[in-house]
Amino acid sequence: MSAVLAATALLLTAGCSSDGGGGGSSGDGGSKTSGSTTAQSSPSQQAAEQGPPAKGSVKVLRTVTTGLNTPWGLAPLPDDSALLVASRDEGTITKVDVKSGKKTELGKVSGVSPAGEGGLLGIALSPDYASDHMIYAYFTSASDNRIVRMLYDAKKPAGEQLGAPDTIFKGIPKGYIHNGGRIAFGPDKMLYAGTGESGNRGLAQDKKSLGGKILRLTPEGEPAPGNPFPNSPVYTYGHRNVQGLAWDSKQRLFASEFGQDTWDELNAIKPGANYGWPDAEGRSSDSEYQNPIAQWHTDDASPSGIAYAEGSIWMAGLKGQRLWRIPLKGTEASADPQSFLQGKYGRLRTVVSAGGDKLWLTTSNTDGRGSPKSGDDRILELQVG
Repeated sequence: MSAVLAATALLLTAGCSSDGGGGGSSGDGGSKTSGSTTAQSSPSQQAAEQGPPAKGSVKVLRTVTTGLNTPWGLAPLPDDSALLVASRDEGTITKVDVKSGKKTELGKVSGVSPAGEGGLLGIALSPDYASDHMIYAYFTSASDNRIVRMLYDAKKPAGEQLGAPDTIFKGIPKGYIHNGGRIAFGPDKMLYAGTGESGNRGLAQDKKSLGGKILRLTPEGEPAPGNPFPNSPVYTYGHRNVQGLAWDSKQRLFASEFGQDTWDELNAIKPGANYGWPDAEGRSSDSEYQNPIAQWHTDDASPSGIAYAEGSIWMAGLKGQRLWRIPLKGTEASADPQSFLQGKYGRLRTVVSAGGDKLWLTTSNTDGRGSPKSGDDRILELQVG
């Protein structure tokens, strides 16, 4: 697919939260109340749903492995025997044995050009992985951000198990910051991708640009059937930098988003909706924009990955160095967000469901903004409620 827009800025004004490295309003360390939003469920449907308890719990069961370098994307194999983890700066995908923690490098993804927040970012397994053994990856190349797929052949020697990347979608604006990067297959077997506006704010409101969007594609990289704008991959717009995508038990989509100086967001996603950036950061009185269901000061969150488990969205915070629990009732927060693990493991990048009440969580202390005192990056197994 050809590039849609070439305009890209490398730097944004000072105070950018981006990957959690910027300053802004000082956080109070507490929970922020939820806001209202328009989403797929009606008020009557939400009233009939039972939300989880207002207060939850997190228990760290174990450290699965340590010594990772700039871990970003994380994908469990279907048989739950291993986790695939992408290294942003090395451009490699490594298999981690769930029981032993042993790491085996599958190979290096050719074409990755890491710089700043760019590099090898999100990964996802094909919905037909059992038969096609395809791994999808979102990465920053020399010219753009793009999505590729590669054949994983476990029978080949370690380091040579990844086939050559087949580019299925390209032309997403790249920058030193705000590259988005999270990809996930939805319940509809379509591929969703969160993108950033690459530091060029105007791209977020331009529906012809791929920057500052959530995209919805077929597994072959074409605009998915039923998208809100004709012949367009754009699913929603008005985003600053989306790095978290997750569906609840009723197949409703949620996304996390970095704010600049004031408010980070968790949004309930409605096809075709405008989420406000750069005209709105956090909640707005303008009815043209969808309001977040929860918001945080950037010091408290700077959110990357999210996952759904036990009736709540779980959100990993980079600058906030904590895991947030947002209990849901329909597409609204049913109680104030609650934080866990604050400062214990440093920056938190990616959280993925491990089934039932379990989660996988990766740290992000080797991304250039972490502290050496936080230790090696690792994968944790959590039990949540």
